[in-house]
Amino acid sequence: YFLIVHDFVRYAKESGVIVGPGRGSAAGSLVAYVLKITDVDPLKYGLLFERFLNPSRVSMPDIDIDFDDEHRGEVLNYVVDKYGRDKVAQIITFGTMAPRAAVRDVGRALGYPYAEVDRLAKLVPPPVQGKHVPLKASIEENPDLHKAYQEELRSKTLLDTAIRLEGTVRHAGTHACAVVISQEPLSKYTPLQRSTNDESVITQYSMKPLEELGLLKVDFLGLKNLTVMHEALITIERLHGKKIDLSLLPLDDKKTFQLLAKGETTGVFQMESAGMRRYLKELKPSEINDIIAMVSLYRPGPMHWIPMYIKGKHDPASVEYIHKSFAPILKETYGVAVYQEQILEIARDFAGFSLGEADILRKAVGKKDPKLLAGEREKFIGGAVKKGQSRKFAENVFEKVIEPFAAYGFNKSHATCYAMIAYQTAYFKAHYTAEFMAALLTADSSNEERVAIEVNECEAIGISVLPPSVNQSLANFTVIDDKTIRFGLKAIKGIGDQPIAGIIEARRGGPKGASPGLFKSLEDFCRRVPTQFLNKKTLEALAYSGAFDGLAERNAVGASIEDVIRFAKAAQTIRLDGQTDIFGMMETDLDVQLPPLTLKRTTPATRLEQLQWEKEYLGLYVSGHPLLGLKKYLSKKANQIGMLGAKELGKNVKLCGLITTIKKVLTKGGTYMAYGTLEDLTGRIEFVVFPRTYQQFGTIFNEGQLIVIEGKLEKRRDAPQIMVQTAKEVSLESMVANAKEIKLFDEKEKYVRVLPNRDEDELSTTPAADPNAPYIINLTEKTDEDGLKYIKTILLANRGNRKVIINISSAKGTKSITVPFGVDISHELKVKIAEVAK
Repeated sequence: YFLIVHDFVRYAKESGVIVGPGRGSAAGSLVAYVLKITDVDPLKYGLLFERFLNPSRVSMPDIDIDFDDEHRGEVLNYVVDKYGRDKVAQIITFGTMAPRAAVRDVGRALGYPYAEVDRLAKLVPPPVQGKHVPLKASIEENPDLHKAYQEELRSKTLLDTAIRLEGTVRHAGTHACAVVISQEPLSKYTPLQRSTNDESVITQYSMKPLEELGLLKVDFLGLKNLTVMHEALITIERLHGKKIDLSLLPLDDKKTFQLLAKGETTGVFQMESAGMRRYLKELKPSEINDIIAMVSLYRPGPMHWIPMYIKGKHDPASVEYIHKSFAPILKETYGVAVYQEQILEIARDFAGFSLGEADILRKAVGKKDPKLLAGEREKFIGGAVKKGQSRKFAENVFEKVIEPFAAYGFNKSHATCYAMIAYQTAYFKAHYTAEFMAALLTADSSNEERVAIEVNECEAIGISVLPPSVNQSLANFTVIDDKTIRFGLKAIKGIGDQPIAGIIEARRGGPKGASPGLFKSLEDFCRRVPTQFLNKKTLEALAYSGAFDGLAERNAVGASIEDVIRFAKAAQTIRLDGQTDIFGMMETDLDVQLPPLTLKRTTPATRLEQLQWEKEYLGLYVSGHPLLGLKKYLSKKANQIGMLGAKELGKNVKLCGLITTIKKVLTKGGTYMAYGTLEDLTGRIEFVVFPRTYQQFGTIFNEGQLIVIEGKLEKRRDAPQIMVQTAKEVSLESMVANAKEIKLFDEKEKYVRVLPNRDEDELSTTPAADPNAPYIINLTEKTDEDGLKYIKTILLANRGNRKVIINISSAKGTKSITVPFGVDISHELKVKIAEVAK
């Protein structure tokens, strides 16, 4: 077993696949460490082999391995190729009807209205520590559910049916990570079938029967955080020429611990939650052992011991031990029993257990089997008495230390491995911030909510996240420099992998030997990118997402798509004809034969239109936000979505934001209801409008509408949700008017309009001959708050030595403002400033 696991781990590491430092109790094995299956030295961290294997264990060892999830399939393919396609298969799983799911399924089958079923389903309590409460017990214990069952005939019918179906097999699936390997064809031991998800072969026996048959099960787990580090390593090597070995990172890096102590942990493995951030700020971790302890303590049960751990770290004199023999064991955790291994050591030193016997004691406490627990309790007390302790004191230790801590103590081997990943991700964020955040954005690119959170994090730490660019973006989120990330071309909705590869290849020189480098103009782009990739859908997506910014104005390109396609086809036909001619043709001759590309004259896109297109094609507002100038005003008038927490659950809240998605549904009762997503500057949240409320306010629930809603904050599927009670339509104009009253806006500020792209020489009035002359930005009184904030953001992101003066002209004259810091002037900066400058 060890050699098989060693073999595929070796293959993964040699192939460049990121493998986790270990997982579970296997990290307590010195053999696993010297075979390089795990990367954590069990002697250094006091990890116990007996937590992994001991003479009382009759089942096979269990070594779970984490791989970066993008390349996990490569390792699985290696195993299939090595042992045979007929001898390796993934394992089937059978999903059963949980109580709440049973209520919903039965309700649908009975044809009950959604609202009625949803009300009952929400009365069913959620799982407690992962275990479902039987529906029958919930009806007896939950007063509201009991009342519905007793007084409502329809509810009683639904719940009685759900009770009968609860726990039955609902569907078959494929286990996320479990693989079975056999030395004989698997059909000799288990029936097989095709997966319902794809054409892969899976077993028809589930995991437990396969283990009872004696077959070898291995878990190939995919971990997104390892993929993030894999992408970051590639980018670091590309930009800096450095190859970093994760196993050689220094574990005492001050910058990393400073980042953790500040709670700046978006993207840091297992350290992202608001509660964890708060405790990290209080703890101020200074060594890897602090991270191991926090990974273990921040869970239901032991969480209330975190303040005691923090106090012990900052005031070692306050630490007390119930018995002197506990001091060496609990010293590293300041008197708090955090790990299962500590319980094993206490049982050994205090009651004379072997570590194998102590592990049986731990399992007995965890299972809460009264008969088994009584036997282990007596054995523990008897052992302590033999070692000279009084029976009363031994009973006290069992009740105060062993029982509570063994029930929720964490496996230190597992905690140490995961603390290593937490430290590694924090190290990358501290030292290679842009590279790490770009990799994180790429890994979460399919989750718009996570992308929005991570873009906000980038802005908070001084990194600009810009729209995609045909001249700078790679397929994934692309690091431009340590202060700038661009959306990758893959993030644009409506563009496939082949057009993206074609654009990047053309930029690098292309298959036909075209000159490499940035596209000089839209004409240049059309000449160099193969025409099979330049269809209407692709060009629209590139234009409206901002990928052509700097080459052409968005609205002009969008209105001229057919002209662009015709020009590209003509240009490339002439080029091909020239290449096949025996005499050849100079590129200048080709240009003479083809009239220049002229875009239609259009009204330039407004800033709001640009943002709406970004929302449509990228999933979020990138270069700004329609509500940006109203941030202070909104925070005074309503709750902020990103600030909602546990203390607001069950209470009424007031929110103001944009409706980004909306779905209207006709219920079985013939009435309409709706659900969707509301977004403000701090986050987004789901809302539900039930029929009675929808009847009153339904006409104002439309995508893109700015709205104020009030309702009850509840939790549904582990996510917050607003049950709307009242709603009010508002406009940006009225919001701006109100904001002016509290002096957030200048009275002269109007709406901003983005101007067409200009040549580089027109972007600044500064003479090119004097690079030290001030850079002049000319604005008019029509430039609004969004425009000014946009300019400020651009300037802050490009700090340098060049002095900047902003001239704002009006009918009364020109007012000059000297920017209080210098700027590094570039062509890209000039293009962006030109969007709002006159």
